[in-house]
Amino acid sequence: GGPHMNTIAAKAVAFGEALQPEFAEYARNVVTNAAQLADELRKRGFILVTGGTSNHLILADVHRSFGIDGKAAEQAIDKIGLTLNANAVPDDPLPMFRPSGIRLGTPALTTRGCTPSDMPQIAEWMKQAIDARDDDTALAKLRSEVREFCLRLKDMS
Repeated sequence: GGPHMNTIAAKAVAFGEALQPEFAEYARNVVTNAAQLADELRKRGFILVTGGTSNHLILADVHRSFGIDGKAAEQAIDKIGLTLNANAVPDDPLPMFRPSGIRLGTPALTTRGCTPSDMPQIAEWMKQAIDARDDDTALAKLRSEVREFCLRLKDMS
């Protein structure tokens, strides 16, 4: 195939953004938010694969933490309006289609204006969603709380 002009244009825009002074601050904020969210998840019983994070990603072993697979955690957390994905962990004892872990990142949170002070609430919602994964009424209440929170953030649409 030939050059994909849409990809070239997207890269040009991304490189242009990365050259801006604000980008360095944004990148620092992404990592700071990830570190804070990792700490808050750990306080709530999530076992983090690396013990924390030094970048924008967090990998938690929910099978070891709470006895559920990553897909069940992903589905419960998705029901309240937060997005992450199931992910294998090192030496995962579970099958790949229902792995032990969940993976999440903080770029989208940071882009929408979240700060480290928001991370305790986000971690709490995640834990509550896992705990209430079979309780549709509780999940609906949590979804309403998340929605109200999101309405206060920057609209990225």
